[in-house]
Amino acid sequence: MRERRPVRCAILLLSPGVVWILFALVLPSVFLIAFAFATVGPYGLPHWPPSVSAIKRLAGFGMLGWSPDNLIILGRSAVEAGLATLAVIGIAYPVAGFVGLCSSRWRLPLVFLLIAPSWTNQVVRAIAWMNLLAPHTPLSTLASSLGFISQSVGLVPSRFAVFVGLVYNFLPFMVLPLIVAFGRVDRAQIRAARDLYAGPIRVFSHAVWPQTRSGVLIGTILVAIPAFGMYTVPRLLGGGQSMMIGEFIAAQFAGGADWPLGAAAALSLMALTMIGVAILRRLAVESADDLRVLL
Repeated sequence: MRERRPVRCAILLLSPGVVWILFALVLPSVFLIAFAFATVGPYGLPHWPPSVSAIKRLAGFGMLGWSPDNLIILGRSAVEAGLATLAVIGIAYPVAGFVGLCSSRWRLPLVFLLIAPSWTNQVVRAIAWMNLLAPHTPLSTLASSLGFISQSVGLVPSRFAVFVGLVYNFLPFMVLPLIVAFGRVDRAQIRAARDLYAGPIRVFSHAVWPQTRSGVLIGTILVAIPAFGMYTVPRLLGGGQSMMIGEFIAAQFAGGADWPLGAAAALSLMALTMIGVAILRRLAVESADDLRVLL
């Protein structure tokens, strides 16, 4: 009887979380899959019997033949998210290296300064960038003087503004895992590499990068997946000129436009996300194995 008591306690402790996952994640996903294989009824609502028409329309097959518009939106979302992730890595890596390797006295204040801007609402941050990139602002004036834009046109709305907004929004999600990774770096390996007359590039590739690669992979998961389905930033900073998959999905559900097509797009987003997570998880496992070998 006493042996069953821990099992009952574990069930009681886990049951709220399990119920929450069922109602907040599993059940909506089931409805989403059902809607994706429905036909379009009156006012754009799902209608049965089941059909793959929404999947075909998402792939570009319609009444007038094949069109690549939806696939272009998917590709644009992947490119924007990929470029933003690479830019975030390039900015966050040296910053996190400085913070992670500095003394513990300064580490907490620096981390606070890095994450404090993310405490504001995402819409507020996007509107702030709209004002910074508007016409006749210093950034727009500099861009026009360099010949990138005309004097009467600002940097927003544009794909560049979307790129800047994505990088700014997701930078803390890359910095924090990298700070943790740099905080665990074994400095004895760096000293050993220098004692063996290794140059800066070899010191980085053989002693620093293998110990921080897992932080980059974790940060990539936290940045690339939300950036791929982002809605607020492309909507406000893109102004319809750079529609991404998140905005496309929201447009299909708004006003009862085409629920099956929106569900099919959301289902494809989930599938691509799971594939990306599986690839990154595999790379993370391999990097952890390499780290164990080095240690």
